[in-house]
Amino acid sequence: MRRPVNRQPALKPQDFYLLLALVAMRGESLTYPELAALTGLSMSEVHGALKRAEQARLLAFIDKRPSIITPSFKEFLLHGARYAFPAARGAMVGGVPTSYAAPPLDKLIVPSSDPPPVWPHEEGKARGIALFPLYPSAPASALRNSALYENLALFDALRMGNARERNLAAQLFEERLSAPQ
Repeated sequence: MRRPVNRQPALKPQDFYLLLALVAMRGESLTYPELAALTGLSMSEVHGALKRAEQARLLAFIDKRPSIITPSFKEFLLHGARYAFPAARGAMVGGVPTSYAAPPLDKLIVPSSDPPPVWPHEEGKARGIALFPLYPSAPASALRNSALYENLALFDALRMGNARERNLAAQLFEERLSAPQ
């Protein structure tokens, strides 16, 4: 007797990473190769991520181009994503600042004496507690694109920050998602 195949779709970290990249591009119509270059994902990973995000109703294809479904994405971002993709911390490392230690929150929050959260990365100039990125290629992509860097850092504040950091990150995401495209 054959077992039924589980066809329940599930989002992967790279799916959410790609959605944050789309938000960073503010409605630009990007091709699959451009999305792959922006995120460091392979073309097949981009295709799979977009397909899963569409199944989750977080994006739709308009004229064959991916477009964020803002109400669904905002609800998941602000209320569910930190549980689906929890923060994983490590030891002291050199890396790229994230969360409250990175733009735009670094201008709004006075840092404590504790070491800041950083993504472990050889090009990082900060030393702090490792916070493993949503996807391995995220730090390198963030260093090439400041809007993507800010979105990833804000998401890290949502998933690991204290209440004030989470509230500020949520407020900034609300502004970004409600801004005209």
